[in-house]
Amino acid sequence: MSSIIFEEDIKNIIKDFDMSVFDEKTVLVTGATGLIGKLCVKSLLNSGYNTQVIALVRDGEKAKNLFGESKRLSFLIQDINQRISTSRKVDYIIHAASTTSSKDFVEKPVETIYTALNGTRNILEFAKNKRIESMVYLSSLEVYGINDFEDITENSYGYIDILSSRSSYSESKKMVETMCISYGSEYGVSVRIARLAQTFGAGVSKSDNRVFAQFAKAVINKENIVLHTKGETKRNYCYTTDAVRAIFTILTKGENNNAYNVANENTYCSIADMAHLLENKNTKVVYQIDDVNRGYNPTVKIKLNANKLNSLGWEAKIGMKEMFERLIEDLK
Repeated sequence: MSSIIFEEDIKNIIKDFDMSVFDEKTVLVTGATGLIGKLCVKSLLNSGYNTQVIALVRDGEKAKNLFGESKRLSFLIQDINQRISTSRKVDYIIHAASTTSSKDFVEKPVETIYTALNGTRNILEFAKNKRIESMVYLSSLEVYGINDFEDITENSYGYIDILSSRSSYSESKKMVETMCISYGSEYGVSVRIARLAQTFGAGVSKSDNRVFAQFAKAVINKENIVLHTKGETKRNYCYTTDAVRAIFTILTKGENNNAYNVANENTYCSIADMAHLLENKNTKVVYQIDDVNRGYNPTVKIKLNANKLNSLGWEAKIGMKEMFERLIEDLK
């Protein structure tokens, strides 16, 4: 069941993006029950236009409970690693299926890699055969690695340790980006790439263990925020509605064989700064620094530069304080 905040978010996307571009079109969304995927699906279904949505999901029951029934919604219930087939015409693809847990990057690096490579190959083959109008692949700021620059444009590549199993995620994302561009150049597939900053908002699962979710749950439970590092990693973030509008913008206005950074430049801060932002009379920041391998990325400073995306007419609207207010209200 959707919260009031989540329903508001859907309405805000529809208000702030011209959804008429998807009228009489069919959009395939992979990873449709994930944080970004479900917001894409619900926004497309609630837009007021005749948009058909095909949601590719692993768990049919979960998807039906989440989306209910609509004449404009159908499901492909399968693993992304299996060949994808439907007789229906497909105009657009949003490829959001991915492993997202840092714990899995360390404990299941092989599966992380193969889900990225095989899953995306299946989608790209499908896109090639369907002669789609365009596709967006959801990549990550992690492709930039450890960088000498703090202001990261789309060609500011850094260092990734390929002998670390934690690199299973970042290296597979990089390889898949090259695969997308290769399908574009060799087969003419209209593909674009969205490199997302860490994205959160209403709709985050209560079981999500990423840093923003841990912090929000600490505030809700009136517990201290415990940091196991100095929290020196600095990056910027993006609220879910801003990310979905960015994906729609790249899908409909972006250039083929191009990547676009998706981030709110004004949210640039360290993990420690973010934690202290949430302090109140019930929640304090406590440091318990140890050597346990929790799958954290190395300390990095990555401020994604969003000028290229801004040039398509997109702008971020939700700042860090409001991001957490909405997340916390939604999780309660």
